[in-house]
Amino acid sequence: MSMAKATIHRLPTGVPGLDDILGGGLPEFSFNVLAGPPGCGKTTMAHQIMFALATRERPALYFTVLGEPPLKMLRYQQQFGFFDSEKVGQSIHFINLAEEAGTGDLGQVLDRIVDEVHRHGPGLVFVDSFRSVVLAGRGGEQTFISLQQFIQQLGMLMTSWQATTFLLGEYFHDSDPSPIFTVADGLIWLRQSVQGNSMVRKVEVMKMRGQPTQPGLHTFRIGDDGIRMFAPPPLAPTSSPLLEPFGHRVAMGVPGLDAMLGGGLPAGYSLLVAGPSGSGKSILAGAFLAEGARKGETGVIAAFEQRADHSRGRAVVELIKNGTVGVVDTRAPGLSVDEMSMLLLAEIHRLKATRLVIDSLSGFELALAPTFREDFRESLARMVSALCGTGVTVLMTSELEDRYTELRFSPYGTAFLTDAIIVQRYIEVDSRLQRVMAVVKVRASAHSDEVRQFSIDDQGIRIGQPLTGYEGLFGGSPTRRAVPLPDVPDDG
Repeated sequence: MSMAKATIHRLPTGVPGLDDILGGGLPEFSFNVLAGPPGCGKTTMAHQIMFALATRERPALYFTVLGEPPLKMLRYQQQFGFFDSEKVGQSIHFINLAEEAGTGDLGQVLDRIVDEVHRHGPGLVFVDSFRSVVLAGRGGEQTFISLQQFIQQLGMLMTSWQATTFLLGEYFHDSDPSPIFTVADGLIWLRQSVQGNSMVRKVEVMKMRGQPTQPGLHTFRIGDDGIRMFAPPPLAPTSSPLLEPFGHRVAMGVPGLDAMLGGGLPAGYSLLVAGPSGSGKSILAGAFLAEGARKGETGVIAAFEQRADHSRGRAVVELIKNGTVGVVDTRAPGLSVDEMSMLLLAEIHRLKATRLVIDSLSGFELALAPTFREDFRESLARMVSALCGTGVTVLMTSELEDRYTELRFSPYGTAFLTDAIIVQRYIEVDSRLQRVMAVVKVRASAHSDEVRQFSIDDQGIRIGQPLTGYEGLFGGSPTRRAVPLPDVPDDG
């Protein structure tokens, strides 16, 4: 005889990003633990979930086990955008258990909870902080029921009342022995770490019965609107430009460069423009966005090297002002790759953008909190895959500095990361620095192998003729062969 499959209703938590990490939302009637050290955001998360879910039909009880009144806690929680004063006393009720907990008798604590549950018939129950209940039970000699019995009876009570329950606890290590971790259906662990002047908050769903969660640590930020979590970007679809014929080619906005790329950059590709400081990477990126605007397309830029509205060419500044190009803020402290991915994807979706510029990867890496730099390449590869999976064409710039050799940010170390690579270099010719560029790679497409000299003037980048008659151009000091150096436009 086969049993009918039970349907678990999942509740939207009201915490951006958390539903995805949980695997689709919070299972209704589940018995959950929010754990972590003091100050990590447990109370803020609990309140954000409570204000999102509490209604007259599904009221919430918030038990506090503090010596101070709930009013003091609410004074701080009122600062967040999710706080709704009209719900307090109507669909949300705060109850202080300090007196019962102070007796050291867990039975009295449980009796008070039972009384309040009978009185209000809640659909949501919070106990903050559960660790205080545990410590109170250990401190007195009047404990008539064990902690294990208390937890089991509390769990049975909540299940019979069909309430979704959260116990908040100040635990410093996930190895702390506690029967509560065994009984809980869900265990959400909040962490915070400080490195230098950088403080990073992370969440891990260690357990959530009945549904697949996203494994690992995920960063989150506490802002004016409450908590916002940043899950890894979704994986790109299995189809890719490698497996399908090119839909169309994207014009770069630099005369002559499309021909070097074999007819333009295939739409949906990622392109790395690598070169030393001042070689013209940002100018090329600006031309790419401006060309899109001329064709009626919208774009997005994340500028790490300089402010997006300064030193970027009048055309791009105007596009930003009129909303044709959206700017993603890159100045947030404790930045992670997953947070930047989420911001970029949101802006792409908002503008229905087809072009994206990240200027530069070198600045991006330096803007990250130190803890995220160790696996930057892996996180970046995941981000680029997700971005290209939306169909947007991505242009990224990168400094060719010695310090990035070990991170393989030279073009030859990023072959796995991008679909196309353009390299810009300085060369010394007749005691003058000249600029050259070459297309190193366009995946699954023919492209020019010529090294072209180029110059920059008020009109942008001007590409000259192929540079012949020299050897060792990318070594910086080419040697002359018999053929003379061709004339190219002066640097204006």
